Amino acid sequence: MTTTKTTLLAASILLCLYAGRGQAAEAAPLPAAAADSGAAAAPADDATTLDAVSVVGTGQTRQVQALGRAELQREAAGTSPLKVMAKLPGVHFQSSDPWGNYEWSSKLNIRGFSQQQLGFTLDGVPLGDMSYGNHNGLHIGRAISSENLSGAELSQGSGAIDTASSGNLGGTLRFFSSDPSAEFGVRLAQTVGSDATSRTYARLDTGDHGGFSAYLSGVFHTTDKWKGEGPQRNSQFNGKFVFSGEDFRISGYADSSRRRETDYADLSLESAKRLGMDWDNYAKDWQRAIDAAQGRFRGGVTSLDDAYYIARGVRDDDLAYVSADWNVTPDVVLAATAYYHRNEGQGHWATPYSTSPTVPLRMRTTEYDIERTGFMPSLSWQIGNHRLQAGLWLEKNDHGVQRNFYDLNRNEPPNEIFFYRNPDQRVFRQRFDTDTRMYYVLDHMEFADGRLAVDAGFKGLRVETDGKTLIGGASRASGKLVSEDNFLPQIGARWQLSEHEEIFGSYSENLSAFRTGVNGPHSTSQAAFNAAVATLEPESSKTFEAGLRTSRDAIEASVAVYRVNFENRLLAIARCAGIVGCASSFANVGDVESRGAEVTVLWKPLAGFSWYHSLAFNDSQYESDYLDGATLVRTRGKQVVDAPKRLYATEVRWERDGLQLQLGAKYTDKRYLTYLNDSKVDAFWIFDAAASYEWKDLSWADAFKLQLNVTNLFDKEYFGSIGTNGFVASDPRGLNYTLQSGAPRQVFLTGELKF
Repeated sequence: MTTTKTTLLAASILLCLYAGRGQAAEAAPLPAAAADSGAAAAPADDATTLDAVSVVGTGQTRQVQALGRAELQREAAGTSPLKVMAKLPGVHFQSSDPWGNYEWSSKLNIRGFSQQQLGFTLDGVPLGDMSYGNHNGLHIGRAISSENLSGAELSQGSGAIDTASSGNLGGTLRFFSSDPSAEFGVRLAQTVGSDATSRTYARLDTGDHGGFSAYLSGVFHTTDKWKGEGPQRNSQFNGKFVFSGEDFRISGYADSSRRRETDYADLSLESAKRLGMDWDNYAKDWQRAIDAAQGRFRGGVTSLDDAYYIARGVRDDDLAYVSADWNVTPDVVLAATAYYHRNEGQGHWATPYSTSPTVPLRMRTTEYDIERTGFMPSLSWQIGNHRLQAGLWLEKNDHGVQRNFYDLNRNEPPNEIFFYRNPDQRVFRQRFDTDTRMYYVLDHMEFADGRLAVDAGFKGLRVETDGKTLIGGASRASGKLVSEDNFLPQIGARWQLSEHEEIFGSYSENLSAFRTGVNGPHSTSQAAFNAAVATLEPESSKTFEAGLRTSRDAIEASVAVYRVNFENRLLAIARCAGIVGCASSFANVGDVESRGAEVTVLWKPLAGFSWYHSLAFNDSQYESDYLDGATLVRTRGKQVVDAPKRLYATEVRWERDGLQLQLGAKYTDKRYLTYLNDSKVDAFWIFDAAASYEWKDLSWADAFKLQLNVTNLFDKEYFGSIGTNGFVASDPRGLNYTLQSGAPRQVFLTGELKF
């Protein structure tokens, strides 16, 4: 960022702070769950009252911010809540599609921690790390339709102590599903737009009948890729019921998702210069792919890896839970949630590195399956000025992964998307049985008539994985891995300085269990696994943060500073010099230290007008060098990959008599592609715009709304996601194919009817 831009951003924030003094407008509160500085999992309806950005998190003993349903629905229909939350401070999210749903390219980073080091839940149910080759959950886009979300909450540093996650080193995101409406109703929405986009959504609410209410919804989304050939399709059904009485509440939720994605080509810095940012795979030019596989390149192509014929992601998921809360007495609440999740997925790649009998390509697949069951009981007990909470999270996960090849036919290009069966060659197959046990105890205390709040507690986590290699034992390992720490403390305090201002501070420790599946320690040879397992330590973190908040009629603002010590970083490295020939293995390669500051301002000088800012500075550095075989990799003092130092978001919104106008912008600083920082992508700005108008109380409908969204308003050409194929220590020539182009300008129009 230039000095001029930095000065302008700082000046705009100071202007907001000054201008907001003494003005009058309505503040947007946190949901009950977020305003409660205790850590109990929030019922879904706790988030339904939040209709705007909550920049403050009043009452919390840690940095917490939230978005409500209205905020989520202002984006283009189907937009991932992760993309919406990128406006919050410290959140870096990128994807190569306009909605942020294309999972191969979806990359999330918070305060220098990657997506695999964060925690995610839906109504308290764990979603795992939401990675592409997931081993312990599913992506939020497959767990719920975006139209059925009522809110989302971000804890940038330490999540609530009861968060059901075995990997939340650097924060948590909690999502909440909307409750059924108390009134009978039908909601229909149709979206059309760029690249033949069509999204159809329908929902039926039963209304309340003696305390029972329910809804059923369905959505079908289809679009062409914005470059290259191939469809992106998703069909999804959600259902939820709530039955409540004077002292109890029972709810249930079910989701069925069928996702079919055609991949965009991964680029390198060098290939993007040579072929252009709009370069993509060969589909549907089957003959060109055949020629390239035989070394006959044309049109600027110089490598087999410049493009493939086609690649895809195929995912089927079914998720369900039942939850109950019982007020045993006015001071004692018992709660429990039981859940089930089943997944089957495949990643397809028409590879030129293997040959079929009639054509020099084969379809390589990585095939996944997950079956999880879990149970989460908890107890809350109010005793004077103490609210005691205790609970468990128990999960059993059966996960499988395999790598297979399927022969292709010269006369039948692989253009159809489906699950491949009966492979012609099996490379490896593994099964992982994982048992997770977490318990927590928390005491939320209030003193001085509530002006002082203190949270003190701890959790214990044990994750045991038994990995078995059924095929491919030469390159894949079997064995047990245990991640365990029975005392992970959290303590925080909040002091109310005045009616409007408060300070807060917190400290927490977290542990991340070893990953299973295709990218974990079992993805090495048995000898390498045996050599590493005795000394391998799970990753862990220690987080300190403190801040100041103000919440007034016309202005809400917060300033937070933090320091995070990330220990025992895991990396796949060579265990000896290359000439010796031993296999690569996972090893602990040192620590990472992150320091930073976050400023957030929401200014509302006039009724219906708001101006939002978030500015984050993060300095995440590797603290150690490490040996890769016989090579010393000097990473000490280098910046963490895909962790921009500066992030800035701003958004202006005006609302009046059913009309809403919105313009937002996001600045992302440069990002490094290598551990040695000898390759990077440049900083960039992206602007989005939206306009909508809603007619209410019509003679033929309750409401009708038209909404127009324009993403990447000025058609900026930029690199969106990086690290799609991982990171390397050094790449000064920019040859690593691990980049994705960001989507160009896209336009979408949604019409919504409510009866």
